[in-house]
Amino acid sequence: MMKGAISSLVIHRMPRYYRFLGDLQDEGVTKISSRELAARMNLTASQIRQDFNCFGGFGQQGYGYNVNMLRDEIARILGLDRPQTAILIGVGNIGRAVVKNVNFESKGFTLIGMFDEKESIVGQMVKNMPVRHVSTLDEFCRENKPAAAILCLPKAATKPVAQQLINLGVNGFLNFSSYDIYLDFPDVTVENVHFEDGLMTLSYRLHERYDAK
Repeated sequence: MMKGAISSLVIHRMPRYYRFLGDLQDEGVTKISSRELAARMNLTASQIRQDFNCFGGFGQQGYGYNVNMLRDEIARILGLDRPQTAILIGVGNIGRAVVKNVNFESKGFTLIGMFDEKESIVGQMVKNMPVRHVSTLDEFCRENKPAAAILCLPKAATKPVAQQLINLGVNGFLNFSSYDIYLDFPDVTVENVHFEDGLMTLSYRLHERYDAK
């Protein structure tokens, strides 16, 4: 059982736990202590126990964690056992790469539609799914009621599309643009993927590392 509001930092660590536990399963590991898991993930055992205690705790004193059971619990916490529907807007290079390389079903979502405005892209099949024209977006959303949208759009195009989707009942966004949706629409759930921010952060950390030598 969850204990009050959960920190976003804890939530963002849960997929990483899920991924590392998957690696342990592949290695045939059936149980692991918080100390051993911490060593693999470059965390502290105390941090891991605190994170899991936010959801009730899953270990047994003197035994540690059952890897399969813990991964199943994290999947339940993340909602991976209750997939929701999603659509993708913008089937350019980034959008196409996302569709081809991401296993949506294993990450809690079922991709049910893709949309673009370019006539050269509309009608193409990407991973056995046709790209629809954005002019059909309203009708599609009213009929299929997607929970989330993946936006692979230029910054200038993102706000009006986000507004349109919110009006159609879409409440979650995975946003690849540099437009910050939550500033204008604070009531929706947004996860931003900012490549440029990541590069600038990497630049800072590299300079910090070299300057310390």
